[in-house]
Amino acid sequence: MIRLSTFAAPLVLAAFCATAAVAGPAEDLARSRIDAVAGGDLAAVTSAYGPGATLHWVGGPLDGSYAAPDAIKQVWSKFFTAQGAQKASVAALSEAANPKGATVTADVAFAGKSTVKVRYVLVYRDGKLVDEIWQVNPAAAY
Repeated sequence: MIRLSTFAAPLVLAAFCATAAVAGPAEDLARSRIDAVAGGDLAAVTSAYGPGATLHWVGGPLDGSYAAPDAIKQVWSKFFTAQGAQKASVAALSEAANPKGATVTADVAFAGKSTVKVRYVLVYRDGKLVDEIWQVNPAAAY
Protein backbone atom coordinates (compact mmCIF):
# COMPACT_ATOMS: atom_id res chain seq x y z
CA MET A 1 0.00 0.00 0.00
CA ILE A 2 1.33 3.42 -0.97
CA ARG A 3 0.92 6.18 1.59
CA LEU A 4 1.14 9.77 0.48
CA SER A 5 2.59 12.27 2.85
CA THR A 6 0.42 15.06 4.12
CA PHE A 7 2.22 17.39 1.72
CA ALA A 8 2.10 15.15 -1.37
CA ALA A 9 -1.58 14.19 -1.20
CA PRO A 10 -2.90 17.70 -1.99
CA LEU A 11 -0.45 18.01 -4.89
CA VAL A 12 -1.57 14.74 -6.42
CA LEU A 13 -5.22 15.71 -5.98
CA ALA A 14 -4.58 19.10 -7.57
CA ALA A 15 -2.86 17.44 -10.54
CA PHE A 16 -5.87 15.17 -11.14
CA CYS A 17 -8.38 18.00 -10.78
CA ALA A 18 -6.52 20.62 -12.83
CA THR A 19 -7.84 21.36 -16.28
CA ALA A 20 -6.09 23.42 -18.87
CA ALA A 21 -7.82 26.59 -19.91
CA VAL A 22 -8.58 26.13 -23.58
CA ALA A 23 -9.87 28.98 -25.67
CA GLY A 24 -12.76 28.21 -27.96
CA PRO A 25 -12.86 29.26 -31.60
CA ALA A 26 -14.96 32.38 -30.92
CA GLU A 27 -12.62 33.49 -28.13
CA ASP A 28 -9.71 33.18 -30.55
CA LEU A 29 -11.62 35.20 -33.15
CA ALA A 30 -12.46 37.87 -30.56
CA ARG A 31 -8.85 38.17 -29.38
CA SER A 32 -7.69 38.51 -32.99
CA ARG A 33 -10.34 41.15 -33.54
CA ILE A 34 -9.29 43.13 -30.47
CA ASP A 35 -5.71 43.04 -31.79
CA ALA A 36 -6.88 44.18 -35.25
CA VAL A 37 -8.87 47.06 -33.73
CA ALA A 38 -5.90 48.09 -31.60
CA GLY A 39 -3.68 47.90 -34.67
CA GLY A 40 -6.03 49.99 -36.80
CA ASP A 41 -6.27 47.16 -39.35
CA LEU A 42 -9.40 48.24 -41.24
CA ALA A 43 -9.25 45.34 -43.71
CA ALA A 44 -9.09 42.71 -40.95
CA VAL A 45 -11.81 44.41 -38.90
CA THR A 46 -14.27 44.74 -41.78
CA SER A 47 -13.60 41.30 -43.32
CA ALA A 48 -14.72 39.55 -40.12
CA TYR A 49 -18.38 40.48 -40.66
CA GLY A 50 -20.89 38.02 -42.02
CA PRO A 51 -23.73 38.96 -44.37
CA GLY A 52 -26.29 41.22 -42.71
CA ALA A 53 -24.06 41.99 -39.72
CA THR A 54 -24.88 44.90 -37.43
CA LEU A 55 -22.58 47.09 -35.35
CA HIS A 56 -24.17 48.80 -32.36
CA TRP A 57 -21.93 51.57 -31.03
CA VAL A 58 -23.41 52.73 -27.73
CA GLY A 59 -22.08 56.05 -26.42
CA GLY A 60 -19.44 58.48 -27.54
CA PRO A 61 -19.31 60.44 -30.78
CA LEU A 62 -19.87 57.34 -32.95
CA ASP A 63 -23.11 56.35 -31.16
CA GLY A 64 -25.57 54.58 -33.45
CA SER A 65 -26.45 51.30 -35.14
CA TYR A 66 -24.83 50.45 -38.44
CA ALA A 67 -25.83 47.63 -40.79
CA ALA A 68 -24.58 48.58 -44.25
CA PRO A 69 -21.00 47.43 -44.90
CA ASP A 70 -19.97 50.93 -46.07
CA ALA A 71 -21.44 52.53 -42.94
CA ILE A 72 -19.61 50.05 -40.70
CA LYS A 73 -16.36 50.70 -42.57
CA GLN A 74 -16.80 54.48 -42.13
CA VAL A 75 -17.34 54.13 -38.38
CA TRP A 76 -14.18 52.10 -37.94
CA SER A 77 -12.23 54.51 -40.18
CA LYS A 78 -13.35 57.42 -38.00
CA PHE A 79 -12.39 55.56 -34.82
CA PHE A 80 -8.93 54.65 -36.14
CA THR A 81 -8.30 58.22 -37.29
CA ALA A 82 -9.40 59.65 -33.94
CA GLN A 83 -7.36 57.19 -31.88
CA GLY A 84 -4.13 56.92 -33.83
CA ALA A 85 -1.74 54.22 -32.66
CA GLN A 86 -3.20 52.32 -29.73
CA LYS A 87 -2.82 49.34 -27.46
CA ALA A 88 -5.57 47.12 -26.08
CA SER A 89 -5.74 45.80 -22.53
CA VAL A 90 -8.23 43.00 -21.94
CA ALA A 91 -9.52 43.04 -18.35
CA ALA A 92 -11.93 40.12 -18.75
CA LEU A 93 -13.12 37.88 -21.57
CA SER A 94 -15.55 34.98 -21.66
CA GLU A 95 -17.14 32.80 -24.31
CA ALA A 96 -20.48 31.02 -24.38
CA ALA A 97 -21.04 28.63 -27.27
CA ASN A 98 -23.32 25.95 -28.64
CA PRO A 99 -23.64 24.38 -32.12
CA LYS A 100 -25.65 27.36 -33.41
CA GLY A 101 -23.07 30.03 -32.55
CA ALA A 102 -21.07 31.74 -29.87
CA THR A 103 -21.06 34.97 -27.91
CA VAL A 104 -17.94 36.56 -26.49
CA THR A 105 -18.04 39.35 -23.93
CA ALA A 106 -14.95 41.32 -23.05
CA ASP A 107 -13.98 44.35 -20.99
CA VAL A 108 -11.32 46.14 -23.00
CA ALA A 109 -9.47 49.45 -22.75
CA PHE A 110 -8.15 50.81 -26.04
CA ALA A 111 -5.43 53.36 -25.28
CA GLY A 112 -4.47 55.69 -28.10
CA LYS A 113 -4.89 59.46 -28.24
CA SER A 114 -7.44 58.81 -25.52
CA THR A 115 -8.39 55.71 -23.55
CA VAL A 116 -11.69 54.21 -24.59
CA LYS A 117 -13.06 51.60 -22.19
CA VAL A 118 -15.67 49.30 -23.64
CA ARG A 119 -17.83 46.32 -22.83
CA TYR A 120 -17.46 44.42 -26.05
CA VAL A 121 -20.06 41.83 -27.11
CA LEU A 122 -19.45 39.78 -30.25
CA VAL A 123 -21.89 37.23 -31.67
CA TYR A 124 -20.50 34.69 -34.13
CA ARG A 125 -22.29 32.23 -36.40
CA ASP A 126 -20.37 29.92 -38.72
CA GLY A 127 -17.14 31.72 -37.84
CA LYS A 128 -18.38 35.15 -38.93
CA LEU A 129 -19.29 38.15 -36.82
CA VAL A 130 -23.04 38.80 -37.14
CA ASP A 131 -23.75 41.17 -34.26
CA GLU A 132 -21.37 43.46 -32.44
CA ILE A 133 -21.99 45.76 -29.50
CA TRP A 134 -19.36 48.34 -28.63
CA GLN A 135 -20.63 49.72 -25.29
CA VAL A 136 -18.52 52.70 -24.30
CA ASN A 137 -18.02 52.33 -20.54
CA PRO A 138 -16.04 55.35 -19.25
CA ALA A 139 -16.73 54.65 -15.55
CA ALA A 140 -15.20 51.16 -15.72
CA ALA A 141 -12.42 50.42 -13.26
CA TYR A 142 -10.27 48.40 -15.65
